[in-house]
Amino acid sequence: MTLVEHLAELRSRLIKSMVALALGAGIGFLLYQPVLDVLVEPYCDVKADQVDSATDLGPGDTDCDLVVTDPLESFSIRLKLSTYIGLLLASPVVFWQIWRFITPGLYSREKRLAIPFVASSFLLFALGAVVAWLTFPKTLQFFAAFGGDTLTLLYTPGKYLSLLTIMMLVFGLAFLFPIFLTFLQLAGILSWRRLSSWRRYAVVLIFVVDAIITPSGDPITLIAMALPMVVFYEASILIGRFALRR
Repeated sequence: MTLVEHLAELRSRLIKSMVALALGAGIGFLLYQPVLDVLVEPYCDVKADQVDSATDLGPGDTDCDLVVTDPLESFSIRLKLSTYIGLLLASPVVFWQIWRFITPGLYSREKRLAIPFVASSFLLFALGAVVAWLTFPKTLQFFAAFGGDTLTLLYTPGKYLSLLTIMMLVFGLAFLFPIFLTFLQLAGILSWRRLSSWRRYAVVLIFVVDAIITPSGDPITLIAMALPMVVFYEASILIGRFALRR
């Protein structure tokens, strides 16, 4: 392919990815309220923990609504959340377009990895987002405990959803770690023997890097991200030793 053909191919892939994102965002706009109700649940759990056991309030009586302080914030939050939902829904199409763009430079035996690449990337990214979602209530409780019982938690939707979505994004990208290591082994840049010899240093480096990239910086989030990445590192060694030997 010539340079012009490469640019035309790139434009085609970008347009298809943007169309998928726009359609996903449109669906996200319609699903805004039920998705927001689900995302607010960790905040409701933390608020419920602050209710004094001596009061007559039950778990369902706790007011856990997010506080809007800007007249335009309601509209901007709906657009942002719709975009995030659109990114999630369009991610398989985006991964597929990335793969289709690089396949002309690959051999036929390498092109057979298209479906495993797209499927594993999407599943690992989704798994990372789920782990972040499960960890988020503990993260909120960890920081709320520092304020004591006399402080009332009133979160704005912008800051609350930004922290949650950033955590889900960082976890999702971090869980692509084995895909990256497997690619390096396929490219001949690394081998499973070298990864095995670097195991001790890799574990330390994983914890250090995770401590830097975690948005909240709390130990709960650090452990929730670092331990799966250590497991992924070991899995990459096994993949290189047995599955990629040929």
